[in-house]
Amino acid sequence: MKIIKTIISLLFGLMFINAGLNKFLNYMPMEKTTPEQMELFGAFEKIFWLMPLVGAVEIIGGLLFIFPKTRALGAIVILPVMVGIVIHVFSIDKSPMGMSIAGVLFLINLWMLIDNKEKYRALLK
Repeated sequence: MKIIKTIISLLFGLMFINAGLNKFLNYMPMEKTTPEQMELFGAFEKIFWLMPLVGAVEIIGGLLFIFPKTRALGAIVILPVMVGIVIHVFSIDKSPMGMSIAGVLFLINLWMLIDNKEKYRALLK
């Protein structure tokens, strides 16, 4: 089970590192967007610091998620971004592929949070 958790954590972390780097380097093509998404992305462009911040959080969280010693912190760092992704995909995007990927990634994030719950006890006292 430990090797499966390591492989899943590595893939999860690499996906977020890739997504974060794409926010800075724009090397992945974007899917065709709906008018609602265009309006949303236009608003994001007006808040010029938002996407670099999200990209930095994705890179840092992805790196932390890969290593067992920092995985608990990485799961917390990635959680707000993951919640935003899930809300966006299930409310605006609504593509079956996006929903399935976001759902699986969210479940992996929750699994790591639950798996590391003992490390969070000191935060809740």
